[in-house]
Parts: sequence; C-alpha cells; structure tokens
Amino acid sequence: MENKFQGLKAMVIDDSKTIRRTAETLLKKVGCEVVTAVDGFDALAKIADNKPDIIFVDIMMPRLDGYQTCALIKNNKDFQDTPVVMLSSKDGLFDRAKGRIVGSDQYLTKPFSRDELLGAITEHVSHA
Repeated sequence: MENKFQGLKAMVIDDSKTIRRTAETLLKKVGCEVVTAVDGFDALAKIADNKPDIIFVDIMMPRLDGYQTCALIKNNKDFQDTPVVMLSSKDGLFDRAKGRIVGSDQYLTKPFSRDELLGAITEHVSHA
C-alpha cells in the first residue's frame, strides 16, 4: 500500500523539546519530512525556506505565541493556504475560538496521539 504521508513536509513549532521530539518521531515514522522550530520567530524564517504542507504550532510560547504566529502565517499570501493546527495543553472553548479567529484549521489538545496528528494531516492536506 502506498504511504500517503511519504515525503509530506510538516513543521512543528513548540518551545518544548519533548513535544518537538515526540511529534517529529511520530511523523518521521510514517515517512513525513519534519522541520522543527522553537518559537514563532524561528518558524517564520524556516517556513519560507521549507514551504511545509502543514504546520503544528504550540499556543504557549515565549516571544511570539501560537496565535500571533498563526496570524502572521495566514496573513502572508504565500502561506495563507497552508493548514495550521494549534497545539495546546488547555482544552478550553475560549482557546479554540481564539484559534479560529486567527485562522487556524484545527485544534489539538496535548498530549496528542499519533492518530490525532495523522488525522489532522489527512483532513487538511489535499494530497495526503
């Protein structure tokens, strides 16, 4: 069976090394290429170079939080169609609503599972 995740490029933005490593391991196992960033500023520099198919972004980060990062991505005409999935340790309605306002495509609560990550990719990346 052909692997629909093979060669797909995902970006994981999180200030937690553990979360970055977990997501990267899960995604690499199914054949995704993974680019990681420690915060929004780091991510914005890497998005232009790597052109990810989907971006997972933590909400609570220093300097530039997930909402601000998502808004900047969605306000850039080159990347406005790139799906952005918010990652949060809080499962609040307010956080979800705020995520939608800045243009995020989905909201996952940490700790996320492999199936949730892959489900988000399947749902939002047209060729997955």
